[in-house]
Amino acid sequence: MTGRLAYAEAIRNGNGNSAGLLLAGRRQRRRQLAVLGVGCLLFLAAFTLGVGLGPVRLGPVTVWEAILGRSAELPRTIVWNIRLPRALIGSLVGAGLAVSGALLQGVMRNPLADPHIIGVSAGAGLGAVTVMTLFPLAPPHWIPAAAFAGALLGAAIVYTLAWRGGIAPMRMILAGVAVSSLFSAGTSALLVTHSDNVQAAMTWLIGGLAGRGWSHWQRLWPYIVTGVAVSLASARKVNLLLLGDDLAAGLGVRVERVRLLLIALAAVMAGAAVSVAGLIGFIGLIVPHLTRLLLGSDYRFLLPTSAVLGGALLIAADTAARIVADPVELPVGILTAAMGAPFFLYLLRRRSTR
Repeated sequence: MTGRLAYAEAIRNGNGNSAGLLLAGRRQRRRQLAVLGVGCLLFLAAFTLGVGLGPVRLGPVTVWEAILGRSAELPRTIVWNIRLPRALIGSLVGAGLAVSGALLQGVMRNPLADPHIIGVSAGAGLGAVTVMTLFPLAPPHWIPAAAFAGALLGAAIVYTLAWRGGIAPMRMILAGVAVSSLFSAGTSALLVTHSDNVQAAMTWLIGGLAGRGWSHWQRLWPYIVTGVAVSLASARKVNLLLLGDDLAAGLGVRVERVRLLLIALAAVMAGAAVSVAGLIGFIGLIVPHLTRLLLGSDYRFLLPTSAVLGGALLIAADTAARIVADPVELPVGILTAAMGAPFFLYLLRRRSTR
């Protein structure tokens, strides 16, 4: 419960320690603002390094001079044609996945929830691989379009299967596992029966930002920016859902309608992200959980902090993927999986020992 809500509750109950509760709430608010500020600084640092590091290394001053159009022609060309769009796309993909995961964890009241469990990733994978294997001569923009359509289709099927006069979080998780397994089997079948196109499909399934440019940015930003903005506007309703369906309904929340909106919002953001960057895993799990450990569960601060930390983490991982095995570039999905899998096992062990 946030400081302001706790203070109001204390006043209603005649609690004599209300001044102490108010002071504690103010301290918590200052800490939340401080963590958000540090997150913004980390994002700026990761963004500057992401644009500056590469075969031609640019210092921080040169990076921002190039972005502002005040540098020499060579660094300006490198930044604007290659590195800036990639860093911007990485920031949006990371923010979209992190906010999507945070919303799902709040709606389902499960800290282990992420976009994978509502069929988004498996649906996107099946859609993209279908185009790459069955229509290898199709225009390049068909692949992200098919991935986005598959992501939304997967989420819609999971929601339909989980509906029984309402959505129970556990029922939706089980439906998500079943649908994801079915879609993954379809993807594997396409890869086996069309082995001549496996290389391109596997590169997309691992996930990465190589070759992404301004055209991908134009397709991505409307969905992520709008989704994050609507999520921030819905933060109070997520806080009320965390109190339980009955109490949230008693406070005036239309629980099923709000839950459907938030799940759809999470699906759109995650679908847009994976349609451009491929199946990058664990960002939607790691970032919201770490943010919750730092801030608590107040979604008014958890969502914006998850967005900036998600963007920072993905840009940092992509930068490391470009330089750690130079001149070979690793797909960023490999690094996020290497970071995320041990963290997921830690969460499972931590919850099982409670």
